[in-house]
Amino acid sequence: MELPLSEQLRPASFDEIVGQDHLMGKQGFITSLVERGKPLSILLWGPPGSGKTSIARLYAKAFSLPFETMSAVFSGIADIKKVLKETQEQPLFRRSILLFVDEIHRFNKAQQDAFLPYLESGQLVLVGATVENPSFYLNNALLSRMRVLKLNGLTDEHLEKLLERYEKIKGPLPLDAEGRRYLIQLAQGDGRYAFNLIENIQGISNREPLPLQELESLLQKKSPLFDKSTDQHYNLISALHKSVRGSDPDASLYWFARILQGGEEPLFLARRLIRMAVEDVGLADPQALPLAIAARDAYEMLGSPEGDLALAEVVVYLALAPKSNAIYTAYGKATAAAEQTGHLDPPPIILNAPTKLMKTMGYGKGYAYDHDTPHGFSGQNYFPDGMERASFYSPAPRGFEREMKKRIDYFNTLRGQLDS
Repeated sequence: MELPLSEQLRPASFDEIVGQDHLMGKQGFITSLVERGKPLSILLWGPPGSGKTSIARLYAKAFSLPFETMSAVFSGIADIKKVLKETQEQPLFRRSILLFVDEIHRFNKAQQDAFLPYLESGQLVLVGATVENPSFYLNNALLSRMRVLKLNGLTDEHLEKLLERYEKIKGPLPLDAEGRRYLIQLAQGDGRYAFNLIENIQGISNREPLPLQELESLLQKKSPLFDKSTDQHYNLISALHKSVRGSDPDASLYWFARILQGGEEPLFLARRLIRMAVEDVGLADPQALPLAIAARDAYEMLGSPEGDLALAEVVVYLALAPKSNAIYTAYGKATAAAEQTGHLDPPPIILNAPTKLMKTMGYGKGYAYDHDTPHGFSGQNYFPDGMERASFYSPAPRGFEREMKKRIDYFNTLRGQLDS
């Protein structure tokens, strides 16, 4: 059985690793460990196809350590203990072994804890690989015993080097400059996927480069890096939210399209857009919230792809709307004040008195009906007795909230005149 191309062309030395010079370069962390001759347990965190498995193999080779591998998808505590027990029983391997665990983030806490005694005793050098943020998936006890190394996605230049490595060993590809750019674009920073694409065309013996149309039919587009169950989901949603907050309609549309292409439920996005309208636009543009709700309703009526355009419309509207979190901030302050003064009753002056007893207790006594006053404003105190008047809402000097600021100033001035 022929090995996959990515396995055939796996780097034979650290020099052949592309895109990770911060780890393998002259001043790189892994280079310094190898020079010191002291292996440490490491966690390789990076996107698919960035070289995690290759680095783990070369890491073991650099220290002449026995190399064992397992996948957290298929393994459990029993498998972990079995590997360690069998290896330690071999006299040749009395010292440390290197265990590579792919997708280590899939192990639960108990499975992760199983490594701890072996790490403490020095029997094990653990190399984990993950595409997920380890701070969310690995427990602190294990993280504290490993060095987290962040790997970069491969750039177009790095992927071009992989194509050149293939051609040096296997011969030229039937691609012209446009075809090479297209293949690299499809790989989207994933070296393994680039080799998979090459496998689709390596058997074609064309004297002339493949036309782009034929190449498009032979190569399968890579799915966007997005998974609703992982932290990448939250990363892209955060990117969309912050682009809208930052008033960048183009970046907002880009992240919106990335998320939709990744398979996100459009109504989830609609809910997030409604939240942005409330949290980041607020009363700086009172039309933002009705428009966001209308876009959700439009999507529910039209579905995809027509309804996607309604959501895209509100993405641009929110990005270009004046921004204010004054309501968001004011509500937080009011909530905190309510928690601290929840034992105080409303002032009797604004309480209704439907019974004779309540009237004798002074409920509603002295209340001024605002509509009967010259300005339609009585200036009465509506906060509890014993609580100083608070100011929670401070409108931003943008958009419609400039009008809200004028209204607040008007009533404050009038209140001061009435008090005097």
